[in-house]
Amino acid sequence: MFHTLLIGLGRSGRELHLPVLRRLRAARGTTGAGDASVFAPDDPLGYDIRPAARRAEPGLRTVGSLAGARDRLDPATTVVHLCSPPTERTELLRDLAGLGFRRFLVEKPIGVDTVVVEELRTLRDSYGLQLAVVAPWLHSTLTERLDGLIRSGSLGHLRRIEVRQHKPRLHRSLHTPSHPTAFDVELPHSVGVALRLAGAARVTGATCTDARVGDTVVPRMGSAAVTLDHDSGVTSRIATDLASPLRERRIDLVFDAGTAVGHYPVGSDDLYAHLRVTPIGLPEQYEIFPDAALDACVLHAYRAFRQGADLHPEFALQAQVVEALEQAKRHAAGRTAERSSAHVLGR
Repeated sequence: MFHTLLIGLGRSGRELHLPVLRRLRAARGTTGAGDASVFAPDDPLGYDIRPAARRAEPGLRTVGSLAGARDRLDPATTVVHLCSPPTERTELLRDLAGLGFRRFLVEKPIGVDTVVVEELRTLRDSYGLQLAVVAPWLHSTLTERLDGLIRSGSLGHLRRIEVRQHKPRLHRSLHTPSHPTAFDVELPHSVGVALRLAGAARVTGATCTDARVGDTVVPRMGSAAVTLDHDSGVTSRIATDLASPLRERRIDLVFDAGTAVGHYPVGSDDLYAHLRVTPIGLPEQYEIFPDAALDACVLHAYRAFRQGADLHPEFALQAQVVEALEQAKRHAAGRTAERSSAHVLGR
C-alpha cells in the first residue's frame, strides 16, 4: 500500500488531487471503485513552500519542510504528487529524489519547454524514478469511446478534430500567476488527446492574446489557439479562452461519413460526459455516461507504481505535448512580432 505526499497545496493539490484521493481511499475494497492493495488508509501528508498554504484540514496532515516529510514517510512506500507550478518542477524533483523518494505523479504540463523536459528525463534516469503524468483526458471514458470510434472505421476516415476549452479564469490570472502562458493551462489536455487520436503532428499555426480587465493586463494569459497537421492527414484545431464567461470542454471529430461531438465534464461537481454520434443518412446516437477522468488517472498511476510498469511511453507522449506547445508559443510570438512591426510601419 502507498502513502501520499502532496507537494503544492494550491488549487491543483488541495482542490483537485485531495478530493480524488479521499474518494479513492473511501472506496478501498469496493469492486471497480478503488483498490485495497494500492492506497494506505492514512491521510495524505502535504507540503507547500508558502507557510500560509500549509493549513491542515480534515483528511490532510501538513508538514513544514521536505526533510520533515521524509521523517514522517517511508519513501519506499510513498507516492509524491508534484502539484507545484511547472516552473518549479526540476528543483523540487531533484530535492525529493535526493531524500529518497522514487515514485512521482507530476501535474501537467510536465515542463514549460523542452529544456525542462530533458532535465526531468535526466533526473528520472539518474535516480531510477517512476514518473507518471497527470493526464486525465487520456484516461477519460469519452476519449476511450472516441478512440474506439476511430478504430472501428464505422464513420470512415477521420479528417478533422476541433476542440474548444473555455473557462472563466480571470481572477486567478490576475492574482495568482502560476502559468507563463494560456498554452500551459488547458491545452496540455487536448493536445495530448489529439496526438493520441490522430498521431504525430507539427504545428502550422498558433495565436495567443493577453488577459485584459480595464487597465490591467496579464501578458499571454487571455486566449490561445493552435493548429496541428498530423502525419495521418488529420488536421486539429484547438482553442482556449481563459477570459470566457462560460465553461466549455467540447471536442468535434469530423469523419468522411459522419461526425462525433463530445463534451467532457467542466467541473468536479458533475462528472458526466456527453457524446453525440451522427452518421450520414442514419439516426443520431446520443449518450450520457459517468466520466471521472482524474480519478481514473490517479488510480492508473498508483496501480502502475505497484506493478512496476514501464511509464516511459506515457512520458514520451507528454514530452511531445510540451514540444508541440513550445512550437506554438514560438509561432504565436512570431505572429505578434509581425503585427507589431506592421503597426509601426503603417502608423
